[in-house]
Amino acid sequence: MGFLGKNPESKSTKNTGRTLAILSLATKTWWTGTDEQRHEKTEWHRIIVWNGLADYAADKLKKGDHLYVVGTLVSNVYEKEVGKGKTKAKTQVTAWQIKAFSIRKLDRKESAPTAPATEKTEPEERRY
Repeated sequence: MGFLGKNPESKSTKNTGRTLAILSLATKTWWTGTDEQRHEKTEWHRIIVWNGLADYAADKLKKGDHLYVVGTLVSNVYEKEVGKGKTKAKTQVTAWQIKAFSIRKLDRKESAPTAPATEKTEPEERRY
């Protein structure tokens, strides 16, 4: 769950013409340190959506929207040249992105859907 950092970038694949959209989602984490000061950290996530969901994202979403995204974390490993001249070398880079299965636009006052309780509130014999 986070906020869209910029408008979705819409693209299509060269070979098949499938539609995709790339979203940049910011999430924040807050904590109180040992110094009793409040700290926060913003992380940026690359979200990829395909086909109809990509069309929805490109048409309906805009920078600043509050989103709830469900998807799978996917890694992509490739080699990249670093350095210049004689010191140039290749290094392996791992890029992470989220392949989204669903996107829910939240009202700014709305929080994420809550998960079912994990505690049993009644003894097992009393199930109906």
